[in-house]
Amino acid sequence: MNKFALAVIFTLLMIFWVKDIKCGDDQKMVNSETEDKYIWLEDILGEKAINWVKERNAVTFEALESKPDFKELENGLLKIFDSKERIPYISKRGEYYYNFWKDEKNPRGIWRRTTLDEYRKKEPKWEVILDIDELGKKEGVNWVWHGVQFLRPDYKRALISLSKGGSDADVVREFDVEKREFVKDGFQIPEAKSEMAWIDENTVYVATDFGPHTLTSSGYPRIVKKWKRGTPLEKAEIVYEGKESDMSVWAYYDDTKGFEKHFVYRRISFYEGELFYKDKEGKLVKIDVPNDAEPSIHREWLLVQLRSQWEIGGKKYPEGSLIAIKFDDFMSGKRDFDILFEPTATTFLSSYEWTLNRLFLTTLEDVKNRLWILTYKNGKWSKEPFRGGFGYSTLSVSAVDRQESDDYFLTVTDFLTPTSLYYGRRGKELDKLKQMPSFFDSSNFEVTQHFAVSDDGTRIPYFQVSPKGMKLNGKNPTLLTGYGGFEISLLPYYSGAVGYGWLSKGGVYVVANIRGGGEYGPKWHQSAIKENRNRCYEDFAAVAKHLIERKVTSPKYLGIEGGSNGGLLMGNMLTQYPGLFGAIVCQVPLLDMKRYSRLLAGASWMAEYGDPDKPEEWEFIKKFSPYHNLKKGTKYPPVIFMTSTRDDRVHPGHARKMAAKMLDMGYDVLYYENIEGGHGGAADNKQAAHMLALAYTFLKEKLK
Repeated sequence: MNKFALAVIFTLLMIFWVKDIKCGDDQKMVNSETEDKYIWLEDILGEKAINWVKERNAVTFEALESKPDFKELENGLLKIFDSKERIPYISKRGEYYYNFWKDEKNPRGIWRRTTLDEYRKKEPKWEVILDIDELGKKEGVNWVWHGVQFLRPDYKRALISLSKGGSDADVVREFDVEKREFVKDGFQIPEAKSEMAWIDENTVYVATDFGPHTLTSSGYPRIVKKWKRGTPLEKAEIVYEGKESDMSVWAYYDDTKGFEKHFVYRRISFYEGELFYKDKEGKLVKIDVPNDAEPSIHREWLLVQLRSQWEIGGKKYPEGSLIAIKFDDFMSGKRDFDILFEPTATTFLSSYEWTLNRLFLTTLEDVKNRLWILTYKNGKWSKEPFRGGFGYSTLSVSAVDRQESDDYFLTVTDFLTPTSLYYGRRGKELDKLKQMPSFFDSSNFEVTQHFAVSDDGTRIPYFQVSPKGMKLNGKNPTLLTGYGGFEISLLPYYSGAVGYGWLSKGGVYVVANIRGGGEYGPKWHQSAIKENRNRCYEDFAAVAKHLIERKVTSPKYLGIEGGSNGGLLMGNMLTQYPGLFGAIVCQVPLLDMKRYSRLLAGASWMAEYGDPDKPEEWEFIKKFSPYHNLKKGTKYPPVIFMTSTRDDRVHPGHARKMAAKMLDMGYDVLYYENIEGGHGGAADNKQAAHMLALAYTFLKEKLK
């Protein structure tokens, strides 16, 4: 799956070079209705803005970091993040299993490898391939690891992506794995939001910033080229040009033996795209599926996951279905798909994963995971349930090497049981490789699922983690979180940080599965976008009210937190439902919905929120623009805004301006801006522990 389609996803945590920061078209533009007096805070590295940030950080330091138990909490969280007992997740590349690892001695991380037999041991011997801390010191750059792509089949060369301080933009450099060094005069592109993919040892596909007018309005590449080793990048052959209004384009080569193919992908908007296949004559041919569907190719198969109903070949395939056909048959004009998954009223497809010859489907049944195995034999697909009951667990399958075997990794996690990693082989029992240690005593807690009812009568599920036998007296400090956007589902997971920092301190933890997410398929998401956006806020408020009605908590004991799109959720809880909450943690948020599409990657989200430059769409957008809905004299709960200077996805100006406006109105507001970290907020474990300690300390102080 590509990183644009997955959106967000959600991480917590700058040395930013001015030339790399784009604040959007016409930085001095003001809102169409009234002048924005805080627009100067969008000047990311401007002296006045940075001085304001430093002043606010100092106030937050005095208010929170000076608390007597802050350091203990921060150190406890850091121990969890740096624990050597965490699971070192691995990926097989050739004969080795690779892992990227951060800890106290390696804050920026080491890229390393081992064998499977060695990995099974309690303390495996690792071979370090690249030390990011050493590299940063040597080159004088605050590098953050962004990933690696190997050249198959020998796996001796790789393309390594590195970010300055954690931003989405990164550099890509060719690396010799056996020599442990970057290739002199090898493939390399400067910092940008790029895609590079191997074709062969001397050829790559590149989509990057090639100069003026080569990026989309979202700040991603709109041109992809084929680049030959030893030739200037500017002379590389143009393979495809998208439109400036598109989100992005990229290309890749599928090197599966016997099924080699070249593809170009045009991402039109967040939920629309076109996949092109290069035929034998070198012509790009569109794979003719709906633009809002997600096609994928594995060996001889074309799979299509539908977001809307598709009528083709005399049949109707419902939204949320997964259908399959042989790729060559489809390209020759056949349209007789097999239905691999069809949703019901409560069951939807969460994800799927191929091994060599088997297809694993992970489904959600009222937000509870189920796993199925599909096999094609004698012209038919067979389906069997994965054996083993996992309760409220979240299951995740990944192929060990889908080009070679049906072996797979299975990750099992839930709120109270430390995450386990298994190795699966066809016809054999699961082999447990690793299990995360217990970071808190979970024996006194239980997980329950409940359903609130939103304003329009829709049932909204939520998970509650609370002490066994908890008194329903309305006095339990409760932390409620949610997201509600981009078709992303919030599922049970084990978090030592939540357990140690919140549950073990006497708190209740609640995860709301509101509309806008993917918990009940595409329709669940589509029912809360654009003009219907407020439904997800009504859903979240309904969960809060249900907790209060059940006497789990009450407004003065109820805190909420969310980041990114979840930060927009927090902003709307603040402005639309201020009386429901005792404290709000708002992280890397969108808040100024009049200007969001002009700031950094904001234009790429107009399929979710709408276009504020169209008067008819601004009419509904302004209803969920927290920055514009603040009203002096309203009793708002205390709030802390947290962001990163280095965030080049959601502009830090959102949080800055909202905080400044509320402070000028006289409200109880704290603000913290990390210098590094990108959209995740933190560049290393120490920064992550610090920011989480700030959030928990704030909640503890305000929810007394």
